[in-house]
Amino acid sequence: MEERLQKFLAENGIASRRKCEELISQGLVKVNGKVVTELGTKINPDKDIVEYNNQKVKKVSKKVYILLNKPIGYVTTAKDQFGRDSVLDLVKDIKERIVPVGRLDMYTSGALLLSNDGEFINTITHPSNEIEKTYNVTVAGIITNEDIEKLEKGVEIEVDGEKYTTKKAKAKILKTDEEKNLSRVQITIHEGKNREIRKMCEAIGKKVLALHRSKIANLSVKDLRLGKWRYLTEKEVSDILKLSKTNK
Repeated sequence: MEERLQKFLAENGIASRRKCEELISQGLVKVNGKVVTELGTKINPDKDIVEYNNQKVKKVSKKVYILLNKPIGYVTTAKDQFGRDSVLDLVKDIKERIVPVGRLDMYTSGALLLSNDGEFINTITHPSNEIEKTYNVTVAGIITNEDIEKLEKGVEIEVDGEKYTTKKAKAKILKTDEEKNLSRVQITIHEGKNREIRKMCEAIGKKVLALHRSKIANLSVKDLRLGKWRYLTEKEVSDILKLSKTNK
C-alpha cells in the first residue's frame, strides 16, 4: 500500500512531518538510490528503499515515548556543527532511534519529549493542536500586574525579521524580590516561535535570567531531576494523541 514519503519518514522516527518535508526539499532523502525533492511523492514501504542522509530508514518495530528534564548546555539536535552536547547523549541507553519532539534552546532547561512515533511527534508540534507549554521564568526587575496583562493579551515581537503579535497566553506572578530586583513568573503558551518567551519578556522591558519549561500539556518534570528521563505511560501517550486535530 502506497503512502506519502514525508509520512513514512515521520512515522519511522526521522522528524515531524513538517521537518521531513524540509529534509526532502533539501535533497537529503533518496528512494531506490535516487534523490527525491518533490513533496507528495508516494512510496511502497514494503518494496521501496528509503534513505535519509545515505542511511536506510527502517520501519519502527517498537514505539518509544520519553520525557526528559533537559539541563542547560545541551542542544536539541541529533548532530551539532559546533560539537556541543546533544540531548541524545542523555538517552544513550535507548536502542531505538528517537528524535527530540520540538526544540528547547541550549540555555533553557526543562521538559522535552523524545520519540520515534510520527503521529505523536506531529500531534505535539503541529500548530493547529495548540499544545500548551508552561515555563517558569526569572527576570530582572519587578513584574507588575500590568505586565502580566500585556503578556496574556499578546505582545509584539520579531519573528524572522518581521513584526508578530503573540497569541493569548496565561501568565501569573510566582514571586517578586525587591531587594534583589528579581521576579519569577509562570507563562503558558501554545505557540512555538523561536525564543518566544525570551522575546515576550523583552517586549515588556524585562530581561530573562533563567528559563525552565516545567510542563508540556499535562506532562510535568517536577519529579524528574535535571538530566534524568522516564518513559511515558500508555495513558499519557493516549491523552496526548487525543489532543490531535490534524488527524481527525
